[in-house]
Amino acid sequence: MNDTVLYEVTEGLAKVTLNRPDAMNALDDATKASLRDTLRRAAADENVRAVLLGARGRAFCVGQDLKEHVAHLRESGGGALNTVEEHYNPITLAIAEMPKPVVAAVNGVAAGAGAGFALAADHRIAAENASFNTSFAGVGLSSDSGLSWTLPRLVGPGRAKDLLLFPRSIKMPEARELGLVDRVVAADELAEAAEATARQLAAGPTVAYAALKEAVAYASSHTLAESLAKEAELQTRAGASADHTIAVEAFVKKEKPEFTGR
Repeated sequence: MNDTVLYEVTEGLAKVTLNRPDAMNALDDATKASLRDTLRRAAADENVRAVLLGARGRAFCVGQDLKEHVAHLRESGGGALNTVEEHYNPITLAIAEMPKPVVAAVNGVAAGAGAGFALAADHRIAAENASFNTSFAGVGLSSDSGLSWTLPRLVGPGRAKDLLLFPRSIKMPEARELGLVDRVVAADELAEAAEATARQLAAGPTVAYAALKEAVAYASSHTLAESLAKEAELQTRAGASADHTIAVEAFVKKEKPEFTGR
């Protein structure tokens, strides 16, 4: 890690915070590597039960640091785009496949890879002044960071192609209507609202959450019969968890369950 990505764990919640506010949290090589490694650290930490992905300053993340990118292009030509395999793909997978829920707190513009990272999260809370922009076509590029996968699933293939071919600033509440965010709050309420949601998830049945994430991802590309078989497999796993027993016993006693994440 470096100081462009902050990491803090308290009571089962890992806060992963982009910290290049003067650059609108643009992604230079150091920041991309640190974000990738930090997310992997959170995924592997058994004490982490949920992740809050946020950013400092007035932007969530404007995507690739184009000033650094131009220098790389001059030095190596198209080789500069190796960053997709080295950084963007692993970051997106770390968010989407993490066996614990990820909440994105979108405080401002989320563009390019920044939009991709936000859409890879399980739950998105945005400030009312935030916005999304696919951006890639505007700089002569295809999509990365999972946008070709997440956008069609959120808004449908036709609208996804419209947003990718004609990039523009998608403000609130349009982003909410499109399904790009789950909740919109006042800018001065975002930090508190996002943390409250993430902490609620951090106190929940972590094994069940992991199974639910896996089930939804699997079902998106498999038949009903295959998805039913996967559900049976995952239900067996969740049913064997300590939290399932805790929840059932609490229900019988008419008490609120206190989940352990196990």
